[in-house]
Amino acid sequence: MNDLPKSHLISQIRDRITRNASQTAIKYCDNEQWQSMTWHQFGEKVDQTSRALLTGDLPVQSNIAIWSQNMPEWTFTDLAVLQARCVSVPIYATSTADQASYILNETESPVLFVGEEAQYLSALEILGECPHLKLIVVFDQTIDLRGCINAIHFNQFLNIAPKRSPLLEERLSSRCMDDLYTLIYTSGTTGQPKGVMLDFNSLASALEAHRNLIHIDHTDTSLCFLPLSHIFERAWSFYALSMGTTNCYLSDPKGISKALSEIKPTVLCAVPRFYEKIYNGVQNMLQQSSFTKKLIFNTALKIGNAHMDLHRKGKTIPGWLQSLNGIADKMVFGKIKAKLGGRIRFMPCGGARIDDEICRFFHAMGINVKVGYGMTETTATVTCFRDTGYEFGSCGAPLPGIQVKIGEGGEILVRGGTVMKGYYKKPEETAKTFDSEGWLKTGDAGLIDENGQLRITERIKELMKTSNGKYIAPQFIEGTLGKDRFIEQIAIVADAKHYVSALIVPAFEALEEHAHSINLKYENKKELIKNADIQAMFQERLDKIQDELAKFERVKKFTLLPREFSIELGEITPTLKLRRKIIMERFRKEIEAMYKSNR
Repeated sequence: MNDLPKSHLISQIRDRITRNASQTAIKYCDNEQWQSMTWHQFGEKVDQTSRALLTGDLPVQSNIAIWSQNMPEWTFTDLAVLQARCVSVPIYATSTADQASYILNETESPVLFVGEEAQYLSALEILGECPHLKLIVVFDQTIDLRGCINAIHFNQFLNIAPKRSPLLEERLSSRCMDDLYTLIYTSGTTGQPKGVMLDFNSLASALEAHRNLIHIDHTDTSLCFLPLSHIFERAWSFYALSMGTTNCYLSDPKGISKALSEIKPTVLCAVPRFYEKIYNGVQNMLQQSSFTKKLIFNTALKIGNAHMDLHRKGKTIPGWLQSLNGIADKMVFGKIKAKLGGRIRFMPCGGARIDDEICRFFHAMGINVKVGYGMTETTATVTCFRDTGYEFGSCGAPLPGIQVKIGEGGEILVRGGTVMKGYYKKPEETAKTFDSEGWLKTGDAGLIDENGQLRITERIKELMKTSNGKYIAPQFIEGTLGKDRFIEQIAIVADAKHYVSALIVPAFEALEEHAHSINLKYENKKELIKNADIQAMFQERLDKIQDELAKFERVKKFTLLPREFSIELGEITPTLKLRRKIIMERFRKEIEAMYKSNR
């Protein structure tokens, strides 16, 4: 191993393996039991995977694809690929066969690692369409390979690794900061995905910025449940591992509640929907509580808000308020925090806009939600909340070493070491994304307030213009209405229309509880959402929520849908962003019906 600067990820990880050899590196669930792996064992797995890979004499910077849900093997493979000076190409576990085929063919990947049966069967389906694909390595040992001569289980793959690999030693000694470490395909709300090229310099810049702001170490435990195929979780996992934090892998996000109680993490990355569900659950519980319990909760929340606001502004908190906040925590907040495992120090939040009311709610309880803004093209985080001085409604201040300014039309521009090298094999797209001075054009509109905090207003390309000439920011309206406990998903319709309407997917669990409480009889979901009482209830709730919207922004008509927007049907991206064009086409009849006559 050479004396490269510690900023190279592989240098950091190998140094951590040496220094923390007997400490716990990762945890994973096997047969409903959490298993631990030491740093020494972790390093052995990564090295063995690298040696097995290099038996194929892969050229430097070969692209190697990973199509899997979260599991330890994901990270073993990822780091093994990087040690071999190759490039990791993540594919979302929920991607369709066609989406995977496009990525495999553009990257000319000779090796594909897959997680479970769903990905393996899809891989078999497209094997004949991908001429460069020679080997499929399957993480799950129980999967029947169906006689495919191009497939091998991961454990058998490791067995082909020699005990020593001069080629690996040469790759380790020659590793370079200018090497690409990944091609991450942005799911995109329109058109084909684009492969974002990130090198070790961009990753080093991101990790160094985090080290200057956010302290974690070997005493921390991080629960890895967002997709590792997304830059948010993957970059955070790199940071956690580089700092010696124990990383715990959750393969099925639906098991998050159980995992939180078992692992009791101290840190956790999450998207706004995670916080919304907790918030809505608390609100639902309050709806069914007695007057006394509601009074106690609301009083505790007022105390928590007062305590939090003083802390946020860096002011001294008087002893009496600290005492009251301690009582509020014991009587109310502690019970909610226990649902998160009871040990959370902070939780980074990104991926979309979080509602201010929900964010304030968590901070009032003493749960430090670090709101941030970022993109795949910027190695995730551009701005984030500090421990104090943050402003609700903002995304925090830029990370050290990152420049942010507002350009033409209010577009947010970013420049700094974390910014991508460009889009893979798409020079024209790359050129369009940078201005003449090298600033990345984010496609998001925003402003920088008097405190230096970035505030997002909207995706520029998603602004809608009504036939009355009014501009509508659909994400803002969706965020405002989506915090209602009866709304699971919502898509705003307004472009070229004379008023705003909405397609709404109800939160059926809450809705069915409500139907039961009023003795409403129904055969199925379709019958439930067509019921006049249910329609009236939604209208009443929308009317109340929309008081904070301008009149031209308010939803005048809505349609309740019997099913969620689907990744498989292409209606939402793997990061849960709406593919508006597809939704508008798929639900064209429902949309047309909302504009046939005025309400």
